[in-house]
Amino acid sequence: MNKATNSVRKLALELLVRIGDQGGYSHLLIDQMLKKHHLDARDGALLTEIVYGTMQRKLTLESDLTSFITSKKKMDKWVKWLVYLSFYQMKHLDKVPDHAIIHEAVEIAKDKGHKGIANFVNGILRTAQRNGFPDYQSMKDPVERISIETSHPYWLVKRWVTHYGLDITEKMCQTNITHKKMSIRIQPLRITRDQLITQLQKDGINATPSLFSPQGIVIEKGNILKHDSFQNGLFTIQDESSMLVAEMMELAERMRVLDACSAPGGKATHIAEKMRDSGSVYAYDLHEKKAKLVDAKAKELGLHSIHAAPSDARVLQEQHDDGTFDRILIDAPCSGLGVLRSKPDIKYNKNEDDITKLSNIQLEILGHVKTLLKKDGKLIYSTCTVDKEENEQVIETFLQNNREFEVDPHFFEELPEQLKDSVGNSAFGVQIFPQDINSDGFFITRLRRCN
Repeated sequence: MNKATNSVRKLALELLVRIGDQGGYSHLLIDQMLKKHHLDARDGALLTEIVYGTMQRKLTLESDLTSFITSKKKMDKWVKWLVYLSFYQMKHLDKVPDHAIIHEAVEIAKDKGHKGIANFVNGILRTAQRNGFPDYQSMKDPVERISIETSHPYWLVKRWVTHYGLDITEKMCQTNITHKKMSIRIQPLRITRDQLITQLQKDGINATPSLFSPQGIVIEKGNILKHDSFQNGLFTIQDESSMLVAEMMELAERMRVLDACSAPGGKATHIAEKMRDSGSVYAYDLHEKKAKLVDAKAKELGLHSIHAAPSDARVLQEQHDDGTFDRILIDAPCSGLGVLRSKPDIKYNKNEDDITKLSNIQLEILGHVKTLLKKDGKLIYSTCTVDKEENEQVIETFLQNNREFEVDPHFFEELPEQLKDSVGNSAFGVQIFPQDINSDGFFITRLRRCN
């Protein structure tokens, strides 16, 4: 094992402690680490794989560890993470043999601790190598089995089973621990989808058209972030579910559109592109720093119709008159339980009280923004979660209290064929599960102001 590879594991251990025990955000910390240490593509990919994979399967790895310990031995947190990341490699990565993984873990343990810790780590890993890892299929409680096997907190699995049943929940949890393909959205004022796919294919990147947006491309294989088209602002990275939001807004050129919770700007820029950079997109975010991200994204894509500024969505009446907007998008702050493949730490840091608090904020935003919509205007509500309390229950409550609004009757007929009969759909909107189109979990609905 060379020193470079060894340092990748040390960096992975440092990141896992910061994410798992100190509340850091996985995607931000990994990005910072890659930039700070100037890792080459291979080492960067390995670091990302180990950190995401270990975080993604933390509860399973934790349960594995307990099966190899006879006493309630107290361990430093970093020692647990070292065992977890070693288990993850032994179970899920084929290119490095077990003996090399064990040797390296022992060397790290010596370096960070002492000989006693190194011996302890060596003993656990050799026992796992010799005996194999536990099989959880025989567990009698199906909720507990899904929780341990797929590393989702018990309360969350139980909640989803109550909402959607065992089958959908298990499929969702299994999908959440798989890799997701990257998708991108072309800037259609600069290039066509066919032109970019041709360029990418010529440069060895396997790319196919998305079925859910005429601007969407799915990257099947290859590193799109190193391609010249990315540096030249020909596309932006966006999940296919997220692309559906602007696609379902029924946009036309020269409209006035409000994006009330905009950062980091993927949907605002998509809206502007669909209107061919005509009209106006007023994009707000609570934090000034995040509003600047929207502005930066618009500049990167050469879009001039976006006006980004910091503001709480609940006070936008102070800046705009009633009936100002043809379309309003509320991509509401939410629990993020639909994006667990990209941000696995979310599932360990949320609880049911958080969901209730967020649903109250979502209702507040809807209640404050509603008057800014024109008569016959459309309001699109979306979240990147799969929780009923934040999705259809919010919309049901809003409609009960605001009789001037209805779910747009044409919304469901305009959905892509694959989603028209999705098992999560209700009278209040479309619920996209991660397993439906191999994308993020998302909820989308479109309301119409009748008077």
